[in-house]
Amino acid sequence: MNPILLFSIIIGVLLLAGLRVIFEYKRALKFRFGKYITTLQPGLRWIIPFVETIQVVDIRVITINVVSQEVMTEDNVPCSIDGVVFFKISDPEKAVLEVEEFTFAITQLSQAALRDVCGKVELDTILSKREEMGKNIKAIVENETNHWGIEIIDVKIKDIQLPENMRRMMANQAEAERSRRARIILAEAENQAAGKLLEAGLQIDKSPSAIKLRLYQTLSNIAAEKNSTILFPFPEEVLPRAPKKES
Repeated sequence: MNPILLFSIIIGVLLLAGLRVIFEYKRALKFRFGKYITTLQPGLRWIIPFVETIQVVDIRVITINVVSQEVMTEDNVPCSIDGVVFFKISDPEKAVLEVEEFTFAITQLSQAALRDVCGKVELDTILSKREEMGKNIKAIVENETNHWGIEIIDVKIKDIQLPENMRRMMANQAEAERSRRARIILAEAENQAAGKLLEAGLQIDKSPSAIKLRLYQTLSNIAAEKNSTILFPFPEEVLPRAPKKES
C-alpha cells in the first residue's frame, strides 16, 4: 500500500476518533493525561485521541428522592418521612473535582438534614408546616454543597407515614373538632332565631290588628290540609281590637 495513502488513512481515523458532540444541556471537562485542562462548551469539539479524555456533566435540574427516614419527633411520635430534592450543577469543574459522586453525597446530606430538622419539632408542626420544614432542610444541604458548585433549587417533604394507633387518634380528634364546631354553629343559629322571634313578638304586641292577621294566616295554613276541624275556645270578639282613630 502506498505509504502516503496509509498515513492519510491513519490521520483521518485519528481525526474522526477525536470528534465529540456536546449537547446544549451538558458540559464536558477535558483532561490531558489525567490533568484538568478546560471545560468544553456545547457543539462539535475535538480532543487528542489516547491523550485527552472528557467527562460529561448534565447542567439541567436534577431530581433525587430522599428515601423514607425513621424519625422520632420532639413529642416522641415515631414516623416515616420521605422527600425529594431538586438541584443543578452551577460549576461543573467543582462538581467533578471537589466531590466524588455528587448525587450520592447530596442524597446522604438530605437524609441526615431531614432527620435532624424533623426530630427537633413536634408532629403537628411537621404536618402543618411542610413548606417551612423543606426550607430548613434546603438551608442545611445548601450550606454544605455551595463549595461543590451545586445549587439546591428546592426540597419538598412528600409523605409522612404515622403508626396505625396515631392515625386513629388523629381521626378521632378531627371528628371531635368537627362535632364541636357544628354544635357552636347550631347554638349561634338558635340564638339568632330566638332574637328574631322576640323582635317579631314585640312588633306584633304593638298592634292588635297584627295579632288578628297572624291568627287568620295560621288558620289559612291549617285549612289547606283539608282534614282538620278547627274549634275556638273563645269567641273572636275577645281578641284585642285596634284603637279607633279620633275624628
